[in-house]
Amino acid sequence: MAASTTLLSESVLGWSIFTLVLLVILAFCWVYVRRYQSRQESEVISTITAICALAVALITSALLPVDIFLVSFMKHPNGTYKDWAANNETRKQIEDTVLYGYYTLYSIILFCVFFWIPFVYFYYEEKDEDDISKCSQVKNALKYTVGFVIVCAALLLIGAFVPLQPPPRQNSTQWEKVQYLFEELGSSDGLAALSFSISSLTLIGMLAVITYTAYGMSVLPLTLIKGVRSVRYERLENTEDKEEVEHRIDKLKSKCEDGRPLSMRDRRTLQDLEAKLLTLQRRARHLEVAGRDCCAKAGGVLRPLKILLGVFFFLVALLFVVALFISNLDKALHSAGISTGFIIFGTNLTNPLNELLLALQPVFPLDYVLITFITMYFVFTSMAGIRNMGIWFFWMRLYKIRPERTRPQALLFLCMILLLIVLHTSYMIYSLAPQYVMYGSQKYPVQTPLTTAHPLWGNHSTVVNTKTCDADAPQDQCMMTRSYLFLHKFWFFSTIYYFGNWAFLAVFLIGLTVSCCKGKKSVIEGEVEADDSDFSDEEYVH
Repeated sequence: MAASTTLLSESVLGWSIFTLVLLVILAFCWVYVRRYQSRQESEVISTITAICALAVALITSALLPVDIFLVSFMKHPNGTYKDWAANNETRKQIEDTVLYGYYTLYSIILFCVFFWIPFVYFYYEEKDEDDISKCSQVKNALKYTVGFVIVCAALLLIGAFVPLQPPPRQNSTQWEKVQYLFEELGSSDGLAALSFSISSLTLIGMLAVITYTAYGMSVLPLTLIKGVRSVRYERLENTEDKEEVEHRIDKLKSKCEDGRPLSMRDRRTLQDLEAKLLTLQRRARHLEVAGRDCCAKAGGVLRPLKILLGVFFFLVALLFVVALFISNLDKALHSAGISTGFIIFGTNLTNPLNELLLALQPVFPLDYVLITFITMYFVFTSMAGIRNMGIWFFWMRLYKIRPERTRPQALLFLCMILLLIVLHTSYMIYSLAPQYVMYGSQKYPVQTPLTTAHPLWGNHSTVVNTKTCDADAPQDQCMMTRSYLFLHKFWFFSTIYYFGNWAFLAVFLIGLTVSCCKGKKSVIEGEVEADDSDFSDEEYVH
């Protein structure tokens, strides 16, 4: 009875914290999306889709500490199982609740990425066309979405039929081989198919992390430390530039006062100057709004706080980079090799973040708070990188992300990228703290023979010590988290992630160098571009 009560109380504690975090995530996603969506072009369906997609990704990450909490609290500090966890079936039932949670959330993510988000995106792309009915919009959107559904089905099939065990002997019949494939699919309960699909998406998320997060981790703290330029100085500089351009335009127009046409070169120059003048006029309007902004006026008072926050973010970035470098170096020196996905047996080099999480894990929910902070840190730094760079397809910029002026299609793209980044964050956390993510704070008893005689125990006595769980531990002594099973079902994905971590470190150092060389940013950085429409500009100003 006492064991059942303990099991119930600990399970309720873990899931209660998860429920609280879930509510916070929903509130955050709603505020975040509403902050960036366009006032004029906002659409209810795209807004709800963006909020739900981002929330599902963050909730999936929030399930990781619950998974680690449950496997850690199955054991006493001396490495023995607690009374309620002594039965292997009980342990499996508890972990299956987490497994079903992952099944549900990852299935929703696949539905969002391969059907719902593409459908809503193409629906609003078709809406931009004139004289098109709602029925035609839906039909055309479904037509384009079918391609994404086919890709999803292909990934599920490949993942389902990639053999994870040795195949049958060569002289077996074709039917036996087909039967073997279906048995493989059934034995994993669809885990392999779902894991392969999610790992494929995580690969795309890795590219987004390397592109946006690595740069954002360097640009965000340095922007807070450096601050922005003075509004008064920028207005004066903009006025001088505008007067100079107007003077050059008047000078060119004076050439044709007597009726003579301008040369081709002069006409081209005049068009460029007029376009530049429009941009400077937009900048003047935005600078005027920024000068009246109460937050901008209070920026001087909050300047010391911003510097402290920037220094804090910079130290956190250095901690992550050092932990990631040590983890990768440990895998390079002590792992089982490239053919195993660089799986490592134990922690051979001291990883500061791994040690910190292991120290906080027994005092639940301190590790939960830290994991949440790490995930949100990646989201904010990724957003800083996306806002500074925009959304690009190779050398073409597709969309700009700006507060209150982001189109519905760009908002869907933004949340799709953030969803993929958050997916890869789970693997990043494993790279930062591998032992913590695999086994939490679990230990197991090890019988060590005494090398010297003891007056009480004799010459052949043994002593029981405890050892921290790692990949070399006996399977019945350590429960592996279900998140690790999803992340490392296929060794070749782990190998690609490993090399992706090195690329992440390289891009971070490049971004840090570029950010250090750049001067202070404009107070209206990214708000005014030459290709902005007057309608978009007026929407923001008013």
